[in-house]
Formats: sequence, structure tokens, C-alpha cells
Amino acid sequence: MASDSRYVHGTAPEEQRRLSTLNELLNESSLRGLGLQGGERVLDVGAGLGQLTRAIARAVGPQGRALGIERSAEQIAEARRLARADGEERLLEMREGDVMALELAPGEWGSFDVAHARFILEHVPDPKRVVQAMARAVRIGGRVVLEDDDHDVLRLSPEPPGLMDAWRAYIRSYERNGNDPYVGRKLVALLHAAGVAPSRNAWLFFGGCAGDGRLELFVQNLAAILEGARAAILAAGPIERDAFDATIAAIHAWGARPDAAIWFARCWAEGVRRV
Repeated sequence: MASDSRYVHGTAPEEQRRLSTLNELLNESSLRGLGLQGGERVLDVGAGLGQLTRAIARAVGPQGRALGIERSAEQIAEARRLARADGEERLLEMREGDVMALELAPGEWGSFDVAHARFILEHVPDPKRVVQAMARAVRIGGRVVLEDDDHDVLRLSPEPPGLMDAWRAYIRSYERNGNDPYVGRKLVALLHAAGVAPSRNAWLFFGGCAGDGRLELFVQNLAAILEGARAAILAAGPIERDAFDATIAAIHAWGARPDAAIWFARCWAEGVRRV
């Protein structure tokens, strides 16, 4: 995350637990999308709790490298704790840094095979600047891979009462903070503007249904997203506190339904550095 970004969720323990659960839901599909063969040098920008960075390190093996860049000292400390708990402390290479002013050693610029960023561009004031730095970090022929949200694609069925009012207020809180809740639809354009030749545009499905064994994780994540942004949502209006609390309760009740289904998708775009 960047020092001048406005991340509405913060880094409190509750948010770290949500992010850890989110990694469980996301990392497998991110790894499939990256298509690593082994031996690659990968830069993971905005690495958060480092769980995906470690998964990348496992995929590239001892002949490769996975370097995670993260602004938050709290997130890095938790990333190291999680790595120790999993017996993977040696796999985790994390460095404190600001994605808006990315710092690498002179020999590291232009050395990576892949530069990857997930859920970062929606929180920074100048996404193009971040993508330009990622392009500089990869070698000629290297890939720049972007994953981010378009918040307009969330659907739940049957829809819990009040959900979309709360979700729209959440989106407005992004905009009030100078963030971009729709940056996902702009990823290809950002690659092009940064001088990277776009080569792939895709959705990565994020959802489930009753009976698939994972719905409760999606329920927990959705409720925690809204709860974590409670102050910003109420400030964005026009939702009142009682209505907000009723919506959170409705989400949890919805998760117990035998016909519940949730659809979301994160946007995926990648390109190749030509020069």
C-alpha cells in the first residue's frame, strides 16, 4: 500500500484475520492465472500478509525468487508470524516499501520475470505510476500482471434486505476517499498507458453457494468488509446505523439459507514489456 493511499479497512487484528481468510479463497486461482513454470523471479507488489508471496515462492522453487513489497510494518510483522507458524519462514522474503515510490536495488530493476499486484490499484491516487514502476522492474519480455476489483459486479441471490444499499454506500466511501472502486475495468488501459503491451484480459470467479463447503467463508468476508468500513459507510450516507446493523444480520441469516448463492469476480489483465 502507498503512504498517500486511503485504505478504509486499516490493519487491525480483525482486518488481518479477514485478509488471511480472503487469501484462502483467492490464492489458488491467482496461482493458476500466473501460470508459473518454476525458476521465475517474481515481484509481488502490495504483498499484505505474504501468503500469496509464499505460495509463489513454492511455485518458482529454489531456482526462482519471490519478493514481496508491503508498506505496513504491522502487515509485515503478521506475515512473518504466519510464515513461522507454517514452518515457511525461509520462503518469505518481504521488504517494507511504498508502491507509489517503489525502491529496488540498482541490479533489481529490469531483473524480474513477473511483477504482480492484487487489490492495490483501487487504493492509490495514481495507479498508472504503480504500473509504470512494475514495468521498469521486469526484464524485456517479462510480464506485468494486475488483479483488481470492479465493485459493480457483486450479486447475491436471494438478495439480503438492505445489501445493495450498503454496498453502494461502501462504493461511495471509496470515491469519497479518492480511491477507485471501478479500477478493475481499467486494467488493460493502465497497462497500455504504462507502455506495456496488453496480452490477456479475463475474469477470475469469486463466489460459491450453499452446500459447496466454502459459503461461510464468503459470508464472513462480505460481512467483515462492510463492518470494517462501517464508519466510512455511515459517513457516506444515507444509511442509518440501525439499518446498517440490520443488513449485517441479514447477510449472516442469508448464509444459512439452502439456496444461497454469491457471484463476484476480480478483473485480471496482463501484458508484456517490449522495450
